[in-house]
Amino acid sequence: MWSNKELAAEVEAILSDQSARNWSIVLYNDDINTFDWVIDCLVKYCNHDVVQAEQCAYFVHTKGKYAVKFGDKIKLKPICETLQEKGLSASLEKISNE
Repeated sequence: MWSNKELAAEVEAILSDQSARNWSIVLYNDDINTFDWVIDCLVKYCNHDVVQAEQCAYFVHTKGKYAVKFGDKIKLKPICETLQEKGLSASLEKISNE
């Protein structure tokens, strides 16, 4: 059983982790989406300019995956979910400090 102090510390740690800027949206290569569609989605939902979106799409294609946006979990989660709804293979991943 946790004490109130332990529970408060655990809640604070969770909230601090989610609001820390140590999360990324990782986009994965697939055989379904076109370059143009990926670029359009990155511009529209990740606020990339066209050149940045093109570079990210190229890295995703050649490397298999690429972190396309960084920030805190609370802000990135709805963006990642939107990319997934648009058919892109995206995940929200914590950046390891190791």
